[in-house]
Amino acid sequence: MSASQSEHQLADERTLLLPTSQNEEAQAGFGKPSRGASFPGSVFNLSCTVIGSGIMSLPATLNILGLIPGVALIIIAAFLTEASIDFLLRFSKPGSAFSYGDVMGEAFGKVGKFLLQSCVIINNIGSLTVYMIIIEDVLSGSTSNGVHHAGILEESLGVHWWTGRAFVLIVLTVVVIVPLICFKRIDSLRFTSAISIMLAVVFLVAVIVITVYKLILGSIEAPALFPSVTGLTSFLNLFTAFPVVVFAYVCHYNVHSIQNELEDSRRMPAIVQTTVALCAFVYVMTGVFGFLLFGESTLSDLLSNFDTDLGIPYSSVFNDIVRISYAGHILLVYPIILFPLRLNLDSLLFPSARPLASDNVRFLLFSSGIIVITLLGAIFIPSIWVAFEFTGATVGALLAFIFPACIVLKDPHGIAWKKDKILSVFMIIVAVVSSVVAIYSDAYSLLT
Repeated sequence: MSASQSEHQLADERTLLLPTSQNEEAQAGFGKPSRGASFPGSVFNLSCTVIGSGIMSLPATLNILGLIPGVALIIIAAFLTEASIDFLLRFSKPGSAFSYGDVMGEAFGKVGKFLLQSCVIINNIGSLTVYMIIIEDVLSGSTSNGVHHAGILEESLGVHWWTGRAFVLIVLTVVVIVPLICFKRIDSLRFTSAISIMLAVVFLVAVIVITVYKLILGSIEAPALFPSVTGLTSFLNLFTAFPVVVFAYVCHYNVHSIQNELEDSRRMPAIVQTTVALCAFVYVMTGVFGFLLFGESTLSDLLSNFDTDLGIPYSSVFNDIVRISYAGHILLVYPIILFPLRLNLDSLLFPSARPLASDNVRFLLFSSGIIVITLLGAIFIPSIWVAFEFTGATVGALLAFIFPACIVLKDPHGIAWKKDKILSVFMIIVAVVSSVVAIYSDAYSLLT
C-alpha cells in the first residue's frame, strides 16, 4: 500500500470516530458531507481551549514569584506543554490511537484509560465551574477578604433579584451556552472560538493601554523583580504558582478531537506549535502588564481589580471594557471545554454503546447534567485562587505532564528516544514535587 493510500485510510478511520462524522451528517439530511477542519479553525479551537480562566491568575503568580521568575515560569511551562503534546501525537500513530484515552489505554490498559478519563472529568468540571464563577463575579459582583467588588449589573441597575448571580447565570446559560453545546463536531465551534480569542485580545489591549498611560504619568511603582522570602511559609507559598501556570496550559484532552477532524492530520504538530506560541505570548503580556498595573494589590481574580477608580480618564469605561470582554471570552470558552468532558463521561459510563452523536437522548442528558453540576458548583467555591491551586496541583499536573511522561517511559511501541525519556523524568519530578508542596501549602494556609 502506498503512503498516499495509507494516509487516506487513516483519515477514513478518523472520520468514523468524529463526534458526528461527515457520513452521518449526509445521512441525517444535512446535505453534502462537510470538509475537514482548516488550520486557522483548529488553531482557534485549541487556543480557546488553552486561554480560559487561567489567564486571570497569572498576574497574581508574578506577584508571588516576582517579575523575572514569573515570566520564566510561564515560558518554561509553554515549552514543556508543547513537548508533552508532541509525545501524545507521536505515540498516537503506531497503534492508530485517536484519543488521549486510547494512548493511555495502549500503554497501561483499561486502568490507564479509566484514570485518564476520570482526570479529564474532574479537571473540566472544575474548569467549567470556575468559568461560571468568573461570569458571576463580572456581572453580579464578588466579595474578597470582606470587601465587596460590585458587578457591572449592580453598578448599572442596582441590587435586585434579577441582577443576582444565580438568575443571571441561568439566563446566559439558556440564551448562549445551550445553543452552542448542541453542536456535535468541535470544528463547528471555530467561529465562536475565533470571537472568544478576539475578546481576550481586547481585554489584553485594554490592560496594556491603561498600564502604559499610567507609566507615562509616573503613577506606577517599580515591580518586584524577585520574590520576598522571609520564612518557611513564604518559601512554600512560591510553589503554589506552579500548578496555577500548569492549569493555564492544559489542553491535551482536546488535541485528538481537533486532529480527528483536520483536513490534513499531518498539520497537527504545526497547529500545536502555533497555538502554544500564541498563548504563551498572551500569557506573558497579561501577566507582566497586569502585575505592573496593580503591583502588590493584584488579586487572585484580576477582574476584581477593575471595579475601582484606575486613576485615568474614563476609568469606568475601561473597567467595563475589560470586564465585559473577558466575561464574553469565558462564556464562549465554555462549550469548547464541555465537548471533551461530555465524550469522556459517555465513554466511561457507556463504553459499549453506540456513538454519543447518534444518540440524542444520551447527548441531551449528559449536556444538561454537566450544566446543572457546574451551576451548583459555582455557588460553593469560595475563591477562584483556591480552585486553581487544588485543581492544577492534582489532575492538571497529571494531564499536562505526568501522564504523557509515563507513556513515554512505558514506550509500548518502542519508539521513544533517550532524550524523550530524560525529559519525561524531569517532567514527572518537577510536577510531583511542586504539586505536593503546593497542596501542603494550600492546606496549611486554609487551616491557619
